[in-house]
Amino acid sequence: MRLRLEPLARYPGLRVLGWQAGVLYAARGYEVVRWMPASLEWESAGEFDPGLLRRWASQARLADRLTRGGCHGVARAGDGGLVASFPGVLALRRPGTFRFDPVLDIPRGRRPLAMASTPDGRVYFGEYFSNRGRDAVHVYGSPDGERWEIVYTFPRRSIRHVHTITYDPHGDCLWVLTGDHGDECRILRASPDWSSVEVVMAGGQQARAVALVPLPEAVYYASDTEQEANYIYRLDRGGTVTRLAPIAASSFYGCRVGRALFFSTGVEPSRVNNGRDAVLYASADGTEWEPVVRWPHDGWHLRLFGYANILLPSGDNDGEILAATGTAVRREDAVTHLWRVHVE
Repeated sequence: MRLRLEPLARYPGLRVLGWQAGVLYAARGYEVVRWMPASLEWESAGEFDPGLLRRWASQARLADRLTRGGCHGVARAGDGGLVASFPGVLALRRPGTFRFDPVLDIPRGRRPLAMASTPDGRVYFGEYFSNRGRDAVHVYGSPDGERWEIVYTFPRRSIRHVHTITYDPHGDCLWVLTGDHGDECRILRASPDWSSVEVVMAGGQQARAVALVPLPEAVYYASDTEQEANYIYRLDRGGTVTRLAPIAASSFYGCRVGRALFFSTGVEPSRVNNGRDAVLYASADGTEWEPVVRWPHDGWHLRLFGYANILLPSGDNDGEILAATGTAVRREDAVTHLWRVHVE
């Protein structure tokens, strides 16, 4: 089977966030917008007030990149609420409103790399911060997006930080990815209420990952290491790991469109990651992989203005529309593309 992308639309100034209940969410600065497959139009889903300085910075793209501004993630919460991640804070849009109100100051770090929501509206995120001293690392949860508490703690010196948490509807579980060195690199499976947490894989840079996508028969993930070559992997429900395909560099994003799978790589130069392009890889069947999009880094300072990358949406997507956003890439920085995915 081969995969083909049919271009549908290009939207400058939008950052893709995630799919929630068949609706695609994106950010325009500090405004969250939504798109439904029946239309190519975006409508407002709510706005957050970041303060005068950040709002001013959001008007200039380089200033926004320097300050890592805007909205970086959404998750469905409780009975119709929507949680969004902004610099240093989580905010909640309550049902019937169009305003995101702060509900939790991020205790450590700028923001979580991802949030996960379960079918009953519980929301979770793991702490992502430098943690040079290897302090204990917490997972926070909320039943409704309003009240937050620590639901699980990784002991001191066990991990550096949590990369992502992903809900798996096929296994009714949460997949937890941690890093960064030695046995700190783990892939764990947790029950939705965190009463059970088990290590599925640990140790070595190939267990260091950020992006994971569940399918009924297996989960697929891509490694995130600057120390070794990176690959896409298949972890079946019995615990067997299969290396599928090499990729150009570390991967931070993955998504599903129907049965088709996608992972992207960033530009994070190291001894082994020496490419200057952000690359999107695709597979129609999870076995054969090929690069389908390649956008070069735009030349601005990587650490100051962000690594070149191709952002992919979180959440389940049973449709046929792929969304992706370029960041720090030439001509496509802060541009969201929509394609229709054809499997032939």
